[in-house]
Amino acid sequence: MATTKKASAKTKSLEDLFLDGLKDLYYAEKKILKALPKMAKGADDGQVTAAFEKHRAETEAQVERLEEVFEILGAAARGKTCPAIDGILEEGSEILEEYEGSKSLDAGLVGAAQAVEHYEIARYGTLIAWATSLGKDDIVELLSATLEEEKATDKALTSLGEAGVNDRAAELKAA
Repeated sequence: MATTKKASAKTKSLEDLFLDGLKDLYYAEKKILKALPKMAKGADDGQVTAAFEKHRAETEAQVERLEEVFEILGAAARGKTCPAIDGILEEGSEILEEYEGSKSLDAGLVGAAQAVEHYEIARYGTLIAWATSLGKDDIVELLSATLEEEKATDKALTSLGEAGVNDRAAELKAA
């Protein structure tokens, strides 16, 4: 039985890996769409709330772009469970629960959102490299648009932290 698995794994191509990566990101983006309203609602700072709401709208467009990629490939737009994003989002949920009412909440939420962004930046960068190797220039263009949005969101989150969210959190000393 083990030899059958190894033999079939040996026939898996970069195209297969690319499609698996797309499924992973599709799952991740859909999960992020569900998490962003909770993060926006839980935030105390209006700018943090606005950032999450803005990113939700961007994420909707990113899901549409991924669906377009699936369509170009002639594949069904289906997600594949991604334990990495599940774990990162779970950490964000824990921050919402454990720091509710604390001056540190917004700093924690911004940090959790940046963990999500960094994951997405890494995954989109990888998929762009693979699409380039596969000669899928139309797909590279779509994924690159999303990667630039993810980088801009990460920068905006950094600015939020540096513009006062982190300093307000620092005013409260550890218990």
